[in-house]
Amino acid sequence: MKVVLFCGGYGMRMRSTDSDPIPKPLQMVGPRPLIWHIMRYYAHFGHTEFILCLGYGANRIKEFFLNYSEEDSNDFVLSGGKVELLSSDISDWQITFVDTGTESAIGERLRLVRHHLTPGEPFLANYADVLSDVPLDKMILTFQESGAAASMMIVPPQSSFHCVDVEDDGTVKSITPVSEWPVWENGGYFVLTDEVFDHLPEGGDLVGDACEALLKEGKLLGYRYEGFWKPADTFKERAELDAGYAKGDRPWMVWDN
Repeated sequence: MKVVLFCGGYGMRMRSTDSDPIPKPLQMVGPRPLIWHIMRYYAHFGHTEFILCLGYGANRIKEFFLNYSEEDSNDFVLSGGKVELLSSDISDWQITFVDTGTESAIGERLRLVRHHLTPGEPFLANYADVLSDVPLDKMILTFQESGAAASMMIVPPQSSFHCVDVEDDGTVKSITPVSEWPVWENGGYFVLTDEVFDHLPEGGDLVGDACEALLKEGKLLGYRYEGFWKPADTFKERAELDAGYAKGDRPWMVWDN
C-alpha cells in the first residue's frame, strides 16, 4: 500500500522559538529525524511507496533525503576510499514530494495528492508526529475483514490531567485521572479507501469532514490499541523519545526487535 504522510504543518508546539526553522518531521530522535523513524516503521511491514504532503519547511525535508547518508545508520566497509554498505535504509523506497501549502488542512493536503494514489486501492496515512509499535499487518487485516471505508487507530487518553466532578455549589464529588476514563482518542494511524474523497470538500478536514461522514454511514472502524504509542507533538515529548532512544528504550523500532 502507498503511505501518505502529512508533514507540512508549522509544528508551533515543537519549536523552541518562532524563528526556529527546523520543521517538526526533522526534529531528531536519536541519530535520525522523526519522519525517518515513521517511514522505517512502514517499510518494515513492506510499505515503501511514500507520498510526503509538504508545506512548512518543505525545502529542508527535500534536502534531507536528497543528501541522505546511509552511513549514518548502517555498517559499512571503507576500502581504497570507496564505501561498501553492509545494509541500507532507503534504497528500496520510492518517495513522492508534493507541496500542499503551508496553511492547508489535513484533508486538503490529502485531496491534493489524490492523483498520486492508485484508484481503487486502499492506502495508509499518518500525521507523521507519532511513534508506535502497533502491528500494522494485523491492523490492515482487521480493516480488510471489516468492509469499512476507513479505519483509524484509537488509543487510551495520554493526558496526565485529572477530571473533576463538582456540584453546583462547588463541592467536589470525585477526581479521576483522564487516563482512567473509558474513552479513546485518535492515534493518527489510518487505513483509507477512495470513499474518503467523497466526503472531502475543498479545504476540508480528514477527521472533521470525511471520518465524521463515514461514521454516520457505519463505515468507520476504530482499531483499539493499548500498546506503545507516543506523540512527538511538543518539544518535551520529542525530548522524552530521544532520551528513551539513548537508553535503548525504543519499542517503536520494530525493525530492530
